[in-house]
Amino acid sequence: MSQTNINIRMDEELKKQFDKFCSDVGITMTSAICIFAKKVVKEQKIPFEITADPFYSTANIKRLEKAKKDVEDGKITIHDLIEVEDE
Repeated sequence: MSQTNINIRMDEELKKQFDKFCSDVGITMTSAICIFAKKVVKEQKIPFEITADPFYSTANIKRLEKAKKDVEDGKITIHDLIEVEDE
């Protein structure tokens, strides 16, 4: 089987943490990524659950847009934050 190269970008700190994990379990980052790719191809899905941040849900976006419109229409008053001193 012939080999090929891929290039990926990731956060430098994440790369360091991933490299340490791989080293701790006795594999290279290349091996870990190949294992991931083989599992994806075999199962035809990402082998773990991926969930969206609920902040970006359709319902929440609609709620935020309505609140923004209400502020723009003068239906809601925006209050300044009140600073509370620590005791």
